[in-house]
Amino acid sequence: MDDGGPAKELAMEANRVGLKYRRGWALQDCSFRLPAGRICGLVGPNGAGKTTLMAIAANLLQPTEGTLKVFGAAPESAEAGRRTAFLAQEKPLFRRFTVAETLRMGRELNPGWDQRAAENIVRAGNVPMEAKIGTLSGGQRTRVAFALAFGKRPDLLLLDEPMSDLDPLVRHELMSTLMAEAAEHGTTVLMSSHMLSELENVCDFLLVISAGGLRMAGDVDELRSAHLLLHGVRSNESDSERQGHAQDVPAELAGHTLVEYRTSGRQVTALVRPDGPVTGQWQAATPNLEELLLSYLRCPDAPPLITFQAHVPGQTYGSDGSRAVAAR
Repeated sequence: MDDGGPAKELAMEANRVGLKYRRGWALQDCSFRLPAGRICGLVGPNGAGKTTLMAIAANLLQPTEGTLKVFGAAPESAEAGRRTAFLAQEKPLFRRFTVAETLRMGRELNPGWDQRAAENIVRAGNVPMEAKIGTLSGGQRTRVAFALAFGKRPDLLLLDEPMSDLDPLVRHELMSTLMAEAAEHGTTVLMSSHMLSELENVCDFLLVISAGGLRMAGDVDELRSAHLLLHGVRSNESDSERQGHAQDVPAELAGHTLVEYRTSGRQVTALVRPDGPVTGQWQAATPNLEELLLSYLRCPDAPPLITFQAHVPGQTYGSDGSRAVAAR
């Protein structure tokens, strides 16, 4: 944790970044810091702005407003381009190239290319080097795309739903490869995924985007410890199953920041950011990452939470102002 000593290098810093199309804002007023060396999950519903954010960082889109820096440099700079690799969800590859020709292209275009690392990823899946990309299965093409990304030896690896087309066994294998490579070389990874349970096992940092804006950001352990998941029983048995409104919330929760309050028959579940001890007959536990994410995704109007490491000085988040909390 940052204790006031020298600041660590930032892999990314977004300052009020927004991008607007004719139909409206794809991303708006997005401010955060991503420290170098972290494995960061990027989470949000479809259309929330995740791919837009990655495309801006990879210099594929220009923001309408605000600035984004990659290791202190603009995405369009040669330095940022050299240090960044982006693996898009579509994994675009030249279908008429062989696997060997694809890796050769990577070697010719990237001065820091690691041929051995790229070949090892391909051969681990028994993908023939002489096979044309167009003849490969979806999983095999994903493996070749991973080889291109890893072979570049980037300092920042951007992965947009990288394993959505893989079976569980191959997904687990490539995820293990990703973690090993990142740990060995100190690579910063920003990975979007809808597989929330998988993110819990690999990510130590988190960005949550909803409706084009940032809802939660920071160290995973710090975000989890800032919340309590409460289970209880309603005294009124006649209430039908529904998501609770403000007037349904028990008085003992009124002094805490309420993220979500749900009822199912007599059973009550609440996710809160406690401001002091929680009174009443509640069973309290620290939420796991999946429980935390699902609550914020179900309740996009919940007050945002940006922890100290992810907070951009001088920025506010949401209508209630800055919600940054001190590092624990």
